[in-house]
Formats: sequence, structure tokens, C-alpha cells
Amino acid sequence: MRAMLTGARGFTGRYLSDALQQAGIAVVKTCADVEGGGVGDVALDITDIEQCRRVIDEYRPNYIAHLAAISFVAHEDALAFYRVNVLGTLNLLQACADVGHEPAKILVASSANVYGNACEGVIEESQSPQPVNHYATSKVAMEYMVRTWFDRLPIILTRPFNYTGVGQAGQFLVPKIVSHFKRREASIELGNLDVTRDFSDVRTVASAYAALLRGAASGETVNICSGRPYSLRDIIAAMERAAGYEIEVRVNPAFVRQNEVRTLIGSAKKLDELVPDLERPAFEETLQWMYAA
Repeated sequence: MRAMLTGARGFTGRYLSDALQQAGIAVVKTCADVEGGGVGDVALDITDIEQCRRVIDEYRPNYIAHLAAISFVAHEDALAFYRVNVLGTLNLLQACADVGHEPAKILVASSANVYGNACEGVIEESQSPQPVNHYATSKVAMEYMVRTWFDRLPIILTRPFNYTGVGQAGQFLVPKIVSHFKRREASIELGNLDVTRDFSDVRTVASAYAALLRGAASGETVNICSGRPYSLRDIIAAMERAAGYEIEVRVNPAFVRQNEVRTLIGSAKKLDELVPDLERPAFEETLQWMYAA
């Protein structure tokens, strides 16, 4: 059995690769630029349809996990969101059709950002998307495009809520907070302290993806979440306990996003039905793991 990962050198890709290999599945790791990558990495620019055809035809993977995306919400090139997230995904699906290859399952990672500020409380997959930024809008467009392929390819769409862990880039919120405590900084500048998010451990997300790839479900959209809310204040308090000191928190208006999604908590009901034995470390354990790394 063989799985092909796009974005294999990304934060999630490294953990998913490990999870699949532990399940006895060989992994074809693709990335846009193989320079400085691992031995055996395969070059694949998903915005190039010819490259997509060549790589899929050569490896004919049993599974495809499509993780490659422009994922940093504050990314400056708006067109890149659509070029990579929408057209790149279309190229992968079209390439499968063009070379006559139907994998057992294709997992396409979307994002819980598609829900926007649509509602309070726990959000189920039936909630209508209301994106508030280019990243989320590109993911909504991608989802609608992908659904046109549901009758031709076995696809599962995932909407991961926030998740973190060792190895996440420092530009993201939780690694930024953890790094301040690791350096024993006296203060930290943050944006809106009342933002509330559903956080998971990256290892949980990787396990969920691996299970969904091997599972029977297709033509489905699934939240990847914990179902529990955490505010910035909660994260700061947990890190103060882990580090053994209190930090001064300053609100920097420059860090407060105009279209900030204030509350984003997912319903894990469908995920629990599809992956009933999914292990979820407590979020404070995840923070302690990151602090100790």
C-alpha cells in the first residue's frame, strides 16, 4: 500500500507521514521544492498540471492526502491563495482522471476558517460557510469545486480547527507564546485576548487523517476538532503553570485583525463516529510537550 502526500514537508505532513508509516503504508512525500529536503522527496508543484499527471501516473498511490496550501491567514499575496488552494487542488483531481487512476481514497484538507463569524456555540458541518478573509474564501471555493468530483473519485473533505505541536512555525500564535516562555521573557504582545478557539494536538490530527484515508467514508465533509474552547487567556495561564512564572501581557492594536473570527468551536460528533478510537491528549499536555521540546 502506498500513500502520496502533498505538502509532505509541512507541519502536518511530517506527522501524517509518520502515522501512515506506522500503519505499514509506504509514503511518497511530495513538495514544491525538494532542495534541502529528505532523501526520496519528490518534486511536485501542484499549480503545474503536467507535473501532477506525471507524478500520479508514475506512483499510482492507493491513497492521496492533499495538505499543500497557502495556510497563513495574513499571507500578503492574495492571488496565491486561489492559485494554490483552488487551482492546485483541481490539478490533482484532474490529473487522476487524465491518467486513469482512481485511488482508494483522496483526503483534501480544507479549514474551519470557512465558517467565519457565522455563529456562536458548537459548529456542525451543516453550518453554511461565511468566510471573512482570502484564505477562508479560497478554501470555500476549493470545497465547492471538490464536490463536483464526488461522483467520480472517492474523496473526503476535512475541516481542521486550530491545532498545534512541536515543529509548528513561530509565526503562528501558540508557538509564539510558548517560545516567549522558553526564553523566560518578561512580557509578550498579543492581539485580542478574548478570541476563543478549538485546539487539537497535531498528532491527533495526523491520526485522524490516517484513519479517514483507510476508512470507508467518502463524499463527506468532516470537522477535525476537540469540541472544547480555549481562549488566549487560558493558554497564557497554562503556560504560566508550565514555566512557573507569570508573564506581562500587552495588547498591541497592530495585532488585532479587522476581520477576526472571534469564536470557533467545532462539533466532533461526526469525527467520533468515523474514528471512534481517536486519542486526544489534553491541550495542556500539548503545551507542556511544546515547552519541553
